[in-house]
Amino acid sequence: MAATVKVITKPPRTLADQAYIPAIAQGLRLTMGRFFKNTFSAREDGEIVTLMYPEETEAYPERFRGIHRLTQRADGSPRCVACLCCSTACPAQCIHIEAGEYGEGDPRHGYERYPVTFVIDELRCIFCGYCVEACPCDAIRMDTGAHMPPSTSRDHFLYDKETLLSLPGRDGSYLTANPRHEPGDASHPAWTASAATDTCPPSGGVFDFY
Repeated sequence: MAATVKVITKPPRTLADQAYIPAIAQGLRLTMGRFFKNTFSAREDGEIVTLMYPEETEAYPERFRGIHRLTQRADGSPRCVACLCCSTACPAQCIHIEAGEYGEGDPRHGYERYPVTFVIDELRCIFCGYCVEACPCDAIRMDTGAHMPPSTSRDHFLYDKETLLSLPGRDGSYLTANPRHEPGDASHPAWTASAATDTCPPSGGVFDFY
């Protein structure tokens, strides 16, 4: 089978087209017009969306997932019970937790644990929010409304427990709006009115994290 060749005719061009001078002048007019408009006009009339960061920051939407934080109890201790649900649900495996037991005499001894070490690698995090969804205690949140500050050191992106506890939410609070019934409280489901004076919860009770 013989190959066919399709000949494309070159479009005719005038002398002005071949000199490119009108096109260059048109491009310069557009560029200089934008330059003067964005330099000397009010910001709301300009067309440049670049911000003078960090002096200026963009307002994030209400559901923006910012840096993680660990919520606190009323006494300032972490609300986390080191159940490892967040680290298990994390698809990026950026959460490292080492659990510990409360000491003798503590109302939570034998009842729940606490995180001795809690580290989140913010560079590895993909901000999917699975850790927040998996947490049964509302102990981890992404409602700080802030992003990670820039740094040239990787260590600065490893947020430990103390750093996560020191970050407030958008409302400035370190707590959470969800109520929690602590061991010893009359409202705790594992305590009865007669057992409220004991140091340990009654055996066989059904424990609720909230």
